[in-house]
Amino acid sequence: MVMKLDKVVPFGRSLDEYIKMFDLSTEDLQQRILGMGDGPASFNAEGTTKGYDITSIDPIYQFDGAEIKQRFDKVVDNIIDQIIATPNNWVWSYHKNPQELKASRIKTLETFLQDYQLGKEAGRYQAQELPHLDFADQSYDLALCSHFLFLYSEQCDRDFHVNAIAEMLRVSQEVRIFPLLTLMQETSPYLDFVIDKFSNLGYSVVIAKVPYELQPGANEMLVIRAK
Repeated sequence: MVMKLDKVVPFGRSLDEYIKMFDLSTEDLQQRILGMGDGPASFNAEGTTKGYDITSIDPIYQFDGAEIKQRFDKVVDNIIDQIIATPNNWVWSYHKNPQELKASRIKTLETFLQDYQLGKEAGRYQAQELPHLDFADQSYDLALCSHFLFLYSEQCDRDFHVNAIAEMLRVSQEVRIFPLLTLMQETSPYLDFVIDKFSNLGYSVVIAKVPYELQPGANEMLVIRAK
C-alpha cells in the first residue's frame, strides 16, 4: 500500500495547485466557485484577495483554527514519513521532494488560518458535507472536488460517489473532480460506473489531462456538465 489513511486528512492545497489540478482558466476563476472538502486549503484565502467568488465547504469547519491546526500537526509527520518510505511512488515535478511538500502544506495551512475566522464570518467557509448541501439549485457555476471523491474509494462506497456528484450537479452547472486514482494509486473502481451513469442521464462527461501530477498517473480530472 502506498498510503494508509483511515479517514480523510486535513491537508490543503494552494491557489496555484488548484489552478493546475483543475486546469482553471482566467474565465473559470471569474465564476461563482464552490470548493468541496477544501479543508485547510489556501485556495479561498488567496482567491479572495484577488476578487474571486469562492465558497468552501468541509465538515472540519465546525472546529476553530487551533483545533484544525492540531489535527494537521497530528498527521503531517506520519504522512510525510510514508511518502519518504516510498520514493518511487511520487512524481517530484511540482514539489521537488518530500521536505518541500511538507513546507508547502505548512505554508498553505498558515495562509488558511490567517483568513479562516474572517472567512467564516463572511460565509466563505461553511461546515457542510456531501452528499447533502444547504444551497439552492444552481447557486454556483463551478464545483471543484479536490482529493476526496475517487481518492477515498475505500472509505466511501459507490452509492456515496453517485449521490455526492448528483448533489454537486444540483447546486452547480459544472463539476470537476481531481484526482481519479485511489490512495492505492489505482484508478477508482467507481470511475467507469460514474461516467456511464451521468452520461446516460444526459450530462457531458469527459476525462481531461491537467498540468499537475503528484501520484504517478494522477494527472487527470473528471468534468461533468449539463449539455
